[in-house]
Amino acid sequence: MAIPFEPIVFGIKVNIHLIFEYLAFFIAFRYYISLRKNSNDEISDKNRLSIILGAIVGALLGSRLIGFLENPLISFNTFNVIHLLNTKSIMGGLFGGLIGVELSKKIIRERRSSGDLFTYPIILGIVIGRVGCFLSGINEFTYGSTTRLFTGMDLGDGLPRHPIALYEIVFLLLLFFLLKRFYPRAGENNGELFKTFMISYFGFRFLIEFIKPNVFYVLGLSSIQWLCITCWVYYMPTLKKSMKNAH
Repeated sequence: MAIPFEPIVFGIKVNIHLIFEYLAFFIAFRYYISLRKNSNDEISDKNRLSIILGAIVGALLGSRLIGFLENPLISFNTFNVIHLLNTKSIMGGLFGGLIGVELSKKIIRERRSSGDLFTYPIILGIVIGRVGCFLSGINEFTYGSTTRLFTGMDLGDGLPRHPIALYEIVFLLLLFFLLKRFYPRAGENNGELFKTFMISYFGFRFLIEFIKPNVFYVLGLSSIQWLCITCWVYYMPTLKKSMKNAH
């Protein structure tokens, strides 16, 4: 199978990345519904809906903003403006969704943690989405720099590159099973499960950015890496608590 994988169905070229993106949203949401149905969720349906709406708005804005900041020096002609409107970043979506949730909870005065129920569906959704990213090859900016390692793959430009989407899938699957093994059931409202996921995933993404062909840096770090640092600062109390418990 050649990458980018661009199947033709009834004479129409299928956008495989878009198909997997929609599939990721659908399956992740169904998984969330199933988890909530079988959990001891103390947050009311009304408040859950408000939290989900906050997450959606925050994720939409955050994904576009960080997507733009990955290359903010782009010239503003018609083609590039359309491209920017379609640019998204899962990292921006996650952090923007987090901010959206926290703001919505303040508005509705909900004090209980709400993130744990979202954790496993988010991981599953990202994994499914990354399959689409991998199949899209160099058509999506989820490929790595050129490499001589045995993991190098031709992703569509004839050069052996780090298949970052595959690295991410492996990491997320390992994280999924580790969290399942060492954390209690989602929905017990302690919030630790979601915090651990965010710290772990943003830590992984910070490291993986060093083998991506980024073009825009601030003080030697990419926009995504600065977002990762922002996330760590946000969760500094959790990090300090984890380090204290480790001693």
